[in-house]
Amino acid sequence: MDISIVVPLYNEAESLPHLAEWIDRVMKEHGFSYEVVMVDDGSKDESWKVIEGLHAANPCYRGIKFRRNYGKSAALNTGFAAVQGDVVVTMDADLQDSPDEVPELFRMVKEDGYDLVSGWKKKRYDSKLAKNIPSKFFNGTTRLLSGIHLHDFNCGLKAYRRDVVKSIEVYGEMHRYIPVIAKWAGFGKIGEKVVQHRKREYGVTKFGMNRFINGYLDLMSIMFMSKFGKQPMHFFGAVGSLSFLMGFVALVVVLVLRLVGRIALTNSVWFYLSMLFLVMGTMLFLAGFIGELVCRNSTTRNQYLIEKEL
Repeated sequence: MDISIVVPLYNEAESLPHLAEWIDRVMKEHGFSYEVVMVDDGSKDESWKVIEGLHAANPCYRGIKFRRNYGKSAALNTGFAAVQGDVVVTMDADLQDSPDEVPELFRMVKEDGYDLVSGWKKKRYDSKLAKNIPSKFFNGTTRLLSGIHLHDFNCGLKAYRRDVVKSIEVYGEMHRYIPVIAKWAGFGKIGEKVVQHRKREYGVTKFGMNRFINGYLDLMSIMFMSKFGKQPMHFFGAVGSLSFLMGFVALVVVLVLRLVGRIALTNSVWFYLSMLFLVMGTMLFLAGFIGELVCRNSTTRNQYLIEKEL
């Protein structure tokens, strides 16, 4: 099968028939064999009935329905597990992503050899204050921390080699950082394509302001796990040792000053600061030990992705 299209959705009953008609037209024009996996993330409207109708009319359409709303990351992760195509394309169900972009995304993966191609909505029709400006800030921060030079990490329109989606796990709010997760997993050839962004025709956006806080927390989690996930002592031990050393040196200086009669321990703020650093260093060091114990007893501690094997 050439292409699998994964469409996560929540309350998009009005958009789905138009999206399906558009996808079918593009796939037939280019002669692709394809499937469309629609993941209903606990919709409260008639979305699932629409999906059932699409499946009855065309077996290329498959549906997965969550019992409740788990979020876009959960929908994508479940869709990735179900796909069978050589190239996997993700797009939103709100008609803001154009299926006309799919053939070129497919070509970039198959012919240019990209592991992942991310869309770049260079011209956006969203609110500047609510989406455009925060998105630029997020993208700039992610570029700086990850070293991946993409303009739009959060674009829902992306294409992947099947190996990529079968090798990564997406949860929380981490769908925004799939290129970072892919790079961490060893898929380093990541490209970008300017794509058309359309105005929303039906319904309203499903993402609130809390996505900014959750997004940054998940970015910090990804960056920590990519560097220290297997050996947390390298982080906690280093920081803890530095804190303990600073506290120990400060305590020695304070005690010497006390012995020569320059200060009184109970009246010196430096004494309490030295004790604080000693305690913090000890706690961080213990956190590193606990993290190492968890990693060494984890069932996935020795699961590594193998690209080739003879």
